[in-house]
Amino acid sequence: MNSGTTPRYAGLRIDVDTFRGTRDGVPELLRLLEKYGIHGSFFFSVGPDNMGRHLWRLIRPDFLRKMLRSKAPNLYGWDILLRGTLWPGTIIGDRLAPVIQDTARAGHEVGIHAWDHHAWQMRSDDMSDEDRSRHISLGIRKLEEILGSPVRCSAAAGWKCTEATLIDKEAYGMTYHSDCRGETIFRPLVDGKPMTPQIPATLPTYDEMVGRDGVSDENFNQVMLDMIKGGQLNVLTVHAEVEGIAKKEMFDQFLASARDQDIQLVPMGRLLPPMEQIPTARIVQGKVAGREGVFCLQETI
Repeated sequence: MNSGTTPRYAGLRIDVDTFRGTRDGVPELLRLLEKYGIHGSFFFSVGPDNMGRHLWRLIRPDFLRKMLRSKAPNLYGWDILLRGTLWPGTIIGDRLAPVIQDTARAGHEVGIHAWDHHAWQMRSDDMSDEDRSRHISLGIRKLEEILGSPVRCSAAAGWKCTEATLIDKEAYGMTYHSDCRGETIFRPLVDGKPMTPQIPATLPTYDEMVGRDGVSDENFNQVMLDMIKGGQLNVLTVHAEVEGIAKKEMFDQFLASARDQDIQLVPMGRLLPPMEQIPTARIVQGKVAGREGVFCLQETI
């Protein structure tokens, strides 16, 4: 640790998208975080793992380029890339509830990511009101069944969110959501009404960065550490399938370097100021560098 420096804080958001990420990646991340005395915010997908159906997106040039650039088969593994295509998707929450319970017992924040990650990422913008509400309810109720307590936070799969989604989730009385990319904590406005606070992801993910602008595994950690600055909101998103499996040694080195540079990784809820200090803003749709498709962004003035 650098003596005499002001600590830099970053919220640690851990997305768990798949069966393999839950089974193999989460226990490894729990071990690593315990090693460095760090707590974060885990967001679990708890319904069917149909992530292999993303292979149909290979016909889209942007998605194919991303898959090739990030070396996706090596990064994620063929069992993830094919799951839900050759055999029915496994219900993650039914098979791996003990892993989710272990995460909560270890003192981490636990929130809902999705019921069916693939379906939400691909179809949530066009779902009927009934289908959208059902997906939200199924995910929250399953996670509450696993935890034996109310779900207090959520992070929309694939940063896919609409105003109708915000209205649906308002009924569950959560403390915060992390449904978009942005720069500051805010309360989204829907029909002029401030909703539950959003803590947006501010930093790019591994698969958005690697292979672009000279970023490789050799310099990725330092590039990310340099992006974490004092006096601003820092929210780092990692994935159980990446940092917990394929890149776990690199993430171990990242955590060690963060400690040495006096960067403190904390659960996202720790970043929330008093409600009366949180400004309002709108959520809009836009592009994210290194990622195919359209996503939810905090509107900036």
